[in-house]
Order: sequence, then structure tokens, then C-alpha cells
Amino acid sequence: MKVAVLDIKGKDTGRKVELSDEVFKIEPNEHAIYLDVKQYLAHQRQGTHKSKERNEISGSTRKLKKQKGTGTARAGSIKSPVFRGGGRIFGPRPKDYTQKLNKNVKRLARKSALSLKSQDNAIVVLEDFTFEQPRTADFIGVLKALGLENKKSLFVLGDINNNVYLSSRNLEGSEVVTSSELSTYKIMNAHSVVFLEGALEGVQSNHKK
Repeated sequence: MKVAVLDIKGKDTGRKVELSDEVFKIEPNEHAIYLDVKQYLAHQRQGTHKSKERNEISGSTRKLKKQKGTGTARAGSIKSPVFRGGGRIFGPRPKDYTQKLNKNVKRLARKSALSLKSQDNAIVVLEDFTFEQPRTADFIGVLKALGLENKKSLFVLGDINNNVYLSSRNLEGSEVVTSSELSTYKIMNAHSVVFLEGALEGVQSNHKK
């Protein structure tokens, strides 16, 4: 499948690149996408939630009142969960939410996500570019030229480019990643995926395996 290469002004450069059918034109596996997205979101959880239980509360250990004769329930400690300020019963504890996923399933999920975007004509190939200095207005100009100003977009670079990355950082709807940082979640979360020419070779060679 051939796709036209555009410049940062959104104009056709007259060149075309070949997108591998093994990566951009497979039968999408929606379950693999689900598993990979689920794993990604699970890994975003810190798992540091914690509440103090009865044995962790600071407080007096004296018996509050005599055992019998008060007409009320027995009470042995101010740290009891039934009193305000007492420990919590079965409260949350730190937990590791990481999930394991076979690398072949992850690769299939990314190829499936890219194939879905390809079916929706949401894959754009842009010639390699950079900015002289970080400037949000310059990146907004690229988005306007590509018709992506008010849409979620994912720009995939071949190598780290700080000027491009910093220019996009203030824009909520746009994200810039390198080809090694590409994930199924980020692909599916974007309306359009914009590949720079330098990123395509790495993406295609890594996912043909």
C-alpha cells in the first residue's frame, strides 16, 4: 500500500512510501488490542493506596469503660474501627497492578491498531522536519496544515527531537513519541497517526517479526 508523503505545509511532495501489508493491512484482532490497552492502563496505576488499620493507629490502649453495667456495648480501645479516628476494617493496601502479556500478542495488538487506522484513512506520512527552537505556534501551524488542529493526533518520530517534542508539550490533544515508544493505547487514543519518514522503517521492521 502506497501513501503520499506530505510536507509540514500539508502539500504533496510528489513522493510516495510503501506501507507494509504485514503491519498496516492485517485482519485486526480486537481481543489482542483489548488485552494490550488493559495492560497499559493497569501499569499507569501507582498502587500506593493505603489506610491505617487498628494496629497502626496512635492512641491510648486503656480500656474506655468498665465491661458491664453501662447499658451499652463493650469497648476496649479508642483505636477500634467503630469509633471515629479508629483504624479501618479491610482498608486498601499497596498493590502491584502490573500484568504480563506475551510479546507476540503485544506486537499483534499494535499491528491491529495500525491496520484499523489505515482502514479509516487515519495514517499520515510526513517528511522529516525540525524546528530551530521550541515554539508551540510552529507546531500548531503544522496541525492546521494537516487539518488536525482540533483533533487528537499522535506524531511518531524516528529519533528524539527535543524542539519538536517541546513545541507540542503544551497541546492537550497532540502527543509526540519516538517509534520505540509507540503503544497500542496511544494509537487507538489518537484520531490520526502521523509518521515521519524516518520512523516508518523502524516501525515496520520491528513489527514484521
